[in-house]
Amino acid sequence: MVALATDLSRTTIYQGIKEIRNPPGATKGRNQRVGGGRKKIQEGQPEIIKALDNLVEPTAKGNPMKPLRWVSKSIRNLKDELIRQGFKLSHQTIVHLLEELDYSLQSNRKTLETSSHEDRNAQFQYISDSVNKMLNKNMPVISVDTKKKELVGNYKNNGQEWGKKGTPVKVQGHDFPDVRLGKVAPYGIYDIGKNEGWVSVGISSDTAEFAVNSIRTWWYKMGACNYVGAKELLITADCGGSNGYRVKLWKVELQKLSDEIDLSIRVRHFPPGTSKWNKIEHRLFSYISQNWRGKPLISREAIVNLIANTTTKTGLRIMAVIDENEYQKGKKVSEEELALISIQGDSFHPEWNYTIKPRKAL
Repeated sequence: MVALATDLSRTTIYQGIKEIRNPPGATKGRNQRVGGGRKKIQEGQPEIIKALDNLVEPTAKGNPMKPLRWVSKSIRNLKDELIRQGFKLSHQTIVHLLEELDYSLQSNRKTLETSSHEDRNAQFQYISDSVNKMLNKNMPVISVDTKKKELVGNYKNNGQEWGKKGTPVKVQGHDFPDVRLGKVAPYGIYDIGKNEGWVSVGISSDTAEFAVNSIRTWWYKMGACNYVGAKELLITADCGGSNGYRVKLWKVELQKLSDEIDLSIRVRHFPPGTSKWNKIEHRLFSYISQNWRGKPLISREAIVNLIANTTTKTGLRIMAVIDENEYQKGKKVSEEELALISIQGDSFHPEWNYTIKPRKAL
């Protein structure tokens, strides 16, 4: 009956019964003689562990003569290479061998940074002190930056959301920009003191004019109401991009804004390579990305609605509009225009820390 049920030979079954009744040299808890069972692949192919380790070890990356130097070290690629070297094994065997060698699946992690400026930490402290002083005086402090450009249309958007099984949202199979809709550049302003955000969704170029006009719109729509009687505005910004410390047009446009709203505008730039520490990145943009994950950004209006409906448990409130203005790229600033800017650099890194005052107040 056992032979019919298992398709094993009667001889094998009799041998098994005999071992169960009288285990030959077995220790407690074993039902098989010592040395029984399938042998490990290392016993028949003793060099396989070394060969596999040589393929996967991190130091192999620096040796162009190593196999798999320029291809993905997937299980199947590893198997094919080992078979080419004369070994016999399955891809599942490789998984077990890698576990024995203490390897696991790894992805890239953003932890390395370019060489940091010697005054990096001192600038962080300087920014922190400036922010705290302004907040203690109930003056506006904003963190600004441009979010990465987004394709507008029925395109795949990274992330997942719950839905009925077998009913994924169908999107375009390619990512070529729509000729009519193109891309948008969301420029954000995060009010550190009020935990409020503003996003101007630009349909043109990401220029300094666009950046300052976004700040201007925020002031008239949100800032002026929250800070009645304010005399100063503090802006924390990255070192590069449309609001970089070397961008002449950024300072020219800030001067126009300062004259217009009659505020002294203090600017603090983060050192090169430290943009991720800007508050707007993890207080505003990260939540916007979470809110629209897995949703195709089918239109400009959809983008504005998704941004404006982003909230957090801490009470974040965001307003968003489409900026339909056309901004010219590569606009030149003359020396005469620069000379007219009422700018004063701080004693500590004046290129990163400076104040632009209204000219009519002089």
